Parts: sequence; C-alpha cells; structure tokens
Amino acid sequence: MLVLTRKINESIIIGDDVKVTVVEIKGEQVKLGISAPKRISVHREEVYLEIQKENQKAAETMVGIEELNAMWSKKTK
Repeated sequence: MLVLTRKINESIIIGDDVKVTVVEIKGEQVKLGISAPKRISVHREEVYLEIQKENQKAAETMVGIEELNAMWSKKTK
C-alpha cells in the first residue's frame, strides 16, 4: 500500500483519469473530492462490497435456458 500525506486542497492523481483531492479535514474525518470519467465507478468500500455480494447472489440464482423452458412448459399445461 502506498501511503501519502496531503493537506487541504492538495491532490493525488491515479492513472491519467482520476484525481483525488483533500477537500476538508474535521477531527478524525477527511472529506475527499474525486474527479473521474463517468465510465469509472467510484464507491465507498462498504457500498462496493454490498454491490459485489448482491451480484454474486444474482449470478448464483441465474436459471439456464433449459430450466426456463421446463418452467414455461409446466405453466402452459
């Protein structure tokens, strides 16, 4: 892990497209501003992990075409 020290209004650049700026420091909280292209999603870690968990659950419940056909034929009988 790279650890950097920054002051208010100082930034770091990630790749060519992402800029992270320290906007405010209040007690133990640091407010960051993130500039990134729309094609790059930016989430807090806990939100990202929840999205990943929901995506995994959705992938596990996906039904194959054969199963869909079987369910459909049961319904139409």
